[in-house]
Amino acid sequence: MTDARPRGEAYVQSLFDEDRGAVPAALRSVSFADPGEVVIAPERYTSRAYHDLEVERMWHKVWQMACREEDIPSVGDYVVYDIADTSLIVMRSAPGRIQAFHNSCLHRGTQLRAGSGHSDELRCPFHGFTWRLDGSLDRIPCQWDFPQVDPGGFCLPEARVGTWGGFVFVNLDPAAPPLEDYLGVLPSHFTDWPLEDRYKSAHAVRTVACNWKVALEAFIESYHTVAVHPQLLRTTGDSMTEYDMWGANISRMITPVGVPSEHMERAVPDEEIIRLMFSTGDGEAPPGASARHVIADTTRRTISSEAGREVPMSDAEAVDAVEYFVFPNFMPWPSYTTPLVYRFRPNGNDPESSIVDIMILQPVPASGRPPAAKPTVLQPGETFLDAPELGYIGRILNQDFSTLPRVQRGLRASVRKDLTLAHYQESRIRHFHATLTAYIGS
Repeated sequence: MTDARPRGEAYVQSLFDEDRGAVPAALRSVSFADPGEVVIAPERYTSRAYHDLEVERMWHKVWQMACREEDIPSVGDYVVYDIADTSLIVMRSAPGRIQAFHNSCLHRGTQLRAGSGHSDELRCPFHGFTWRLDGSLDRIPCQWDFPQVDPGGFCLPEARVGTWGGFVFVNLDPAAPPLEDYLGVLPSHFTDWPLEDRYKSAHAVRTVACNWKVALEAFIESYHTVAVHPQLLRTTGDSMTEYDMWGANISRMITPVGVPSEHMERAVPDEEIIRLMFSTGDGEAPPGASARHVIADTTRRTISSEAGREVPMSDAEAVDAVEYFVFPNFMPWPSYTTPLVYRFRPNGNDPESSIVDIMILQPVPASGRPPAAKPTVLQPGETFLDAPELGYIGRILNQDFSTLPRVQRGLRASVRKDLTLAHYQESRIRHFHATLTAYIGS
């Protein structure tokens, strides 16, 4: 098998050699760990039995991002996080303390909270059983009629909670490794990009007619760009993307921007790339300047102006699309042109439907942290263009999401026993499934 790895690695790193200023060490770190051949049967995406195994053996064992800390800034603020049949109330129960309570009354199982909001107590809407914000029992109507209940021990059960980068993570497994161990190299890589110092400026949520893995996999490779995003080929080196993997849980891709795709059948001059990237005329090119340098300078000016302070960044951070992935479903982007966060999860117990969260994290302005954006929950028939706060990203996302139901339909129709994946450009998909198989079995 031909090793395609040097194409992406060598090309991206050679671009960094031409950048001005120091490129962060994390972007200079390369780690292609070939996961080998992984058998991926279409049933992984269509079978309720396989979904049930994922819930039992994987979702109940892994750390997963539930919300941003800024989503629950005050004591009593909460967000409900659902995964399959599990529902957790992620709550700021005291200054500096976040807890995650199982969202079920200990009386007759009623759901205690839905959505997000603020509450000074956790009171069941059915019979009025009430718990304090720390999960301890406050009162039971007619408590004399429950002699079997020990008030001191009748606390709401909890999941484990950890925080990193301004995100709140939860884990249902009391024996799981600490979040710090689970994240591997991620904290050290993000030293130059402290996401806790950004704020959530946009958040859109959409239900999609495909398995959560179908949606996720579309965003851990750039191979689909030539067919799905042809308008990007003049400004994006899609097939020259660098792919990296660290351990079982972490992978990354760096897609170079400001350079044409090798799929272009003609030369694309820098002036044309600049014009395409900045239709407003903001990106004027000095004589002899490269497109990457003009894009980087314009991005620095724009981001710093919006923040009201200088936001230092190298050319690579300002220009390229850099995306990290934390198994099983969390994707933070440290770059500034595309400061995104993705999350993918099943829609209840339907193996052919998923919930997708798209967030944008911007540098906190000098004037202070704005309130976190509330989620825009898109309704059936709406697209990401109905969340204008996403800006130009919405149009690109719509191209992706118009394709995904067709992928799901094709998987149901497949007579093949396994999928066929590229060695390098889809290596992150093989890496993802290797980790999934380690949890679930072949």
